[in-house]
Parts: sequence; structure tokens; C-alpha cells
Amino acid sequence: MKPISQTRYREYRGNRYEGMLPAHVVDCPECGQRVSIPDLHQGKKAHCPNCNRYLVRVEKNPYQAPLAYSAASLILMLFTYSMLFITVSMPGVTSILTLPSMFASLLQSDFNFLAVTLLILVFGTPLLFLLLCVYVYTALIRNRNYPGLLYATRVMVRLKHWIMVDVFFISTLVAYIKLSSVSMTQFGAAFWLMFALAVMLIRTSSSIPAHWLYHKIHLIRHKNAIQRPSENTGCCSRCLYFRNHDEKTCGVCGADLFNRRPHSLKISLAFLIAAVLLYIPANILPIMISSNPFNEQINTIFNGIVYMWKDGDKLIAVIIFSASILVPVAKIIAMLFLLVSAHYKLPMPAAKMSLLYRITDSVGRWSMVDIFVIIILMSAFHTPIARVLPGPAAVYFCLVVILTMLSAYFFDPRLLWDKEKQQLAQDKAV
Repeated sequence: MKPISQTRYREYRGNRYEGMLPAHVVDCPECGQRVSIPDLHQGKKAHCPNCNRYLVRVEKNPYQAPLAYSAASLILMLFTYSMLFITVSMPGVTSILTLPSMFASLLQSDFNFLAVTLLILVFGTPLLFLLLCVYVYTALIRNRNYPGLLYATRVMVRLKHWIMVDVFFISTLVAYIKLSSVSMTQFGAAFWLMFALAVMLIRTSSSIPAHWLYHKIHLIRHKNAIQRPSENTGCCSRCLYFRNHDEKTCGVCGADLFNRRPHSLKISLAFLIAAVLLYIPANILPIMISSNPFNEQINTIFNGIVYMWKDGDKLIAVIIFSASILVPVAKIIAMLFLLVSAHYKLPMPAAKMSLLYRITDSVGRWSMVDIFVIIILMSAFHTPIARVLPGPAAVYFCLVVILTMLSAYFFDPRLLWDKEKQQLAQDKAV
């Protein structure tokens, strides 16, 4: 006879820890191909056979893993934001930095926009994401419909894309190269913990497949998110569930419902034009002002890169050039190329154009490296002996990064495949 505790444990796993996703149909959000998804068990995933885009996935440990990762991340965050981050020492001056002190330095210097940017992307968004993750997955494990559970899930899924702890950590390494050349710099415990926090946040985010999660949340609410496709339904491009045409917003994920995003090209182009216009003052105006008792140096993005290259900081010059000039310019050119191609004619197969879109959409956030480097340098050098202040270009450049991300978000890649089908039909007619 088996022990009662072991029997209850197996019943508990069978009733509440089963993570299988039943067979159903989805439309690929990138090419529009209708795909029949088979039964997916834990650790399995499905890709679109047409464009090879990832569609749906079930985590290997779908209930335990996200809760464990998020709890570990919260503990790491508590220590990371309360312990010494970095110490910068110069003759007669020592700056002891913590992450809250960096935020306070920005507020005291009236750089409120940069302070809010740092607070949201490096502290606020990760904290809210982790708290919501604990709340949602606790409800899943207990099989209880907590108050506001669906809304909490929707917010959590959207926050995944705006967590930039990993970008800030890389920015610290870039700033260290510059700091170590003019001062004695030592990392505190918080720096090493931030690396662990960044890794854990990435793992937490990747362990939350939105499609599977929405299915389980709706089962708790005694509803079924899965519907069969028909003439009266359309597939949501965000959660990949079919919804009735009379719904204006998706009853599953809360996103706007559409066959193709309305005015996608116009909205994406508008954000891109705004980014281009703001990129001009971002390069012309000073982005960083360095001063000491003997002189003051005012640098634009390009002048700062040239100065660092000539000063021997070639590695940091290459990194800043990539983050501040190469990536933003390449993304603007790539988005313009995609927009023009989707409107007029595809110069290459839609599969390659879709790959270009994926790359463009994924690299935009790394342009924030330059902004975070300035924030770190400003926090390290804020004495009469050595002072670093952000210039007005910092705000413009930060807006450029956000606008290019929005331009990619509002672009509907299915228009590329529609244009390819249109071109093939025209060629056959001729």
C-alpha cells in the first residue's frame, strides 16, 4: 500500500500540474498562414511551417518554474537595489553609488525625464512584472480565480518587453571602461547580483508562454479560450485565439481585433518620421557635458565617440558607436525599407523580409546603452572636481529609441506576405 502523502502528491500533480495544451488551430501573426497545432505536452513547442516563426509553447515545468524564478528574482532585486553597486575613487573624492542614489542624483539635478526612464525600465517594470507573476501563478497552482486575475495576466504579458535590467548591466560594463581610465573603480556586491538578476529575469520571462497561460487562466474562470475558426471569427494577432467578429477587443488578451492592423503603414511611418526628426537634434545638440576646475568639454554623440577613440578607449568608442549611431540608423533604414516594400513591391521573398523585421524589432532596445552610460557617469562624477551632466540630446535620443520601437510594434508583417501573393497573382495574370 502506497503512503497517503505520495498518493495525494500524485493526485495533485495530475489534477493541477498537467500543462498540456489541446490541439487547435491558430493563424500565424507574421505571415497569416493557418496552422493546425497538435496536442502539446510539457516542454514542446510549435513553429509556423511557412515562415518558421515561433507560435505556441508549453514550458517544461509550466507551473513551478515561473513561480520559482520570479520569487528568486524578487529576492535578488531586494539585495541588488539595497547594496553597494560601484565605488569610484579619485584624489580627494570618493563616490559610493547605489541604484537608488543614481535615481536621486538625476532628480536633484532636475533631469526628471531620465530619472523616470531609469525608474520605469530598471526598477518599476521588473518589480511589477515579478509581483504579477507571483500573483498569477499562485492562482494557477491553487486553481483559484483571484480578483482581477485576467487583467493581471494581460499586464504581466505586456510588461515582458519593457524590462531593461540586462541592458543596464551591459551599460555598466561600458561605463566601467571609461571610469577605470580616470579613477579607481571597484564593483560592489550589487553589481554581481545584478548579473544574476538579469539572467533570472530573462529566464522568468521566457518561462511564461502567453498563449498557454491565457488558456489556463480561462479554464480557471470556467471559460474556454479555444474556438474553431469560421466565417464569423478572426484570429487575434497577439494571443492567437479566434474570437467573434462582433468583438472590438479580444476577450482573451484585451488587444484590438483586426484582420490586418488598420492603417498599419501610416501609423508606423508616422512614428518613424518622428524618430528621424528627433534624431537630428539628438546628434547636433550636446549629449554629455564634462567639466573640472580647469576646463569644460561639451560632446555630441559623434564628437564623444571620436574623442574616446583618440583617447585610447577604442572598445567603448565602438560600443557607443554601435548603440548610438549604427543600431538606430540601421533600424530606421530597415523600417523604411519594410514600409516602402509593403506599400509598393517586395524586392526579395517575404520570408527574408520577415526575418529582417524580426531582427529590427529585437535590437531596438539596446540603443538605450548610451543613455544608461550617461546616467552612470553622471552619478559617479557629480563633484566640483569632476562633473558629468547629460545634455539636451539625451532626452531626444531616448525618445528616438522609444519611437523606433513603437514604429516596429505597429507594423503588421502580414502585409509583406499579402504583397507577395498580390505580386504572384499579377505575374500569373501576365
